[in-house]
Amino acid sequence: MTRRPRPGAFKKGPAFLLFLAALCFYGCGGPPDPLIEIGRTLSAVPTFSVILDDMKEEGLLFKDYFHKYKVIAPEKTTQTDWKPVSSNYYSRHLPFLGMTIYHKKDGKVEGAYGPPGYEYVGDTRYGHWQTNTSGQSFWTFYGQYRLFSDLLGGGPIYRDHYNSYSSYRSQGRPYYGPNNEYGTSGSMTQKQRPDFFTRRMSKETAKKSSFASKVEQRTGRTSASTSVRSRSGGSGK
Repeated sequence: MTRRPRPGAFKKGPAFLLFLAALCFYGCGGPPDPLIEIGRTLSAVPTFSVILDDMKEEGLLFKDYFHKYKVIAPEKTTQTDWKPVSSNYYSRHLPFLGMTIYHKKDGKVEGAYGPPGYEYVGDTRYGHWQTNTSGQSFWTFYGQYRLFSDLLGGGPIYRDHYNSYSSYRSQGRPYYGPNNEYGTSGSMTQKQRPDFFTRRMSKETAKKSSFASKVEQRTGRTSASTSVRSRSGGSGK
């Protein structure tokens, strides 16, 4: 005997259709890779770097994720607006705030997940090696490229540190600086980008407050329910 579906079993309301549409958007690709878009836009520029300058997430049930980039060319620096990114893309780049995540040099795209400016060290068009009184070799950018030094917080880049960066880069590994001071967890990043960490702290505080409020509401309902059962249980004689 064939069972008929009950009336209305396959009818879905507008809320369900919106839910399916949201799942499709958030689970089936989402926004395009912004680095590919930047690369296409600057295809005629032979040398430039892209720094992950800021990032944020918005929303509760379905979150939206955004990046902001700083594009550094030897002659010009620009900053993008907020660009939407997918949740997976956001998660993959979460450790790299303030770091170079894309570098094109003399027309060739090179891997360079490292402190901003390191990708120009060793190229005599941008600076030169010097030796201090202790015999340590360090890199000095020419005056017109001082921006690279400023991005690093003004500290020297010693040859040993640059050699470590080069080794990490050849292995396809991100380099966070000699003392891990760069990247999202780095002390230099926290000093240079306070807005990001203020937003993160506010979000965590709001999340904890919301959780505490829910626990308090549940506890209040449980206490009230227990009180009612206690009173009703004592009047059955």
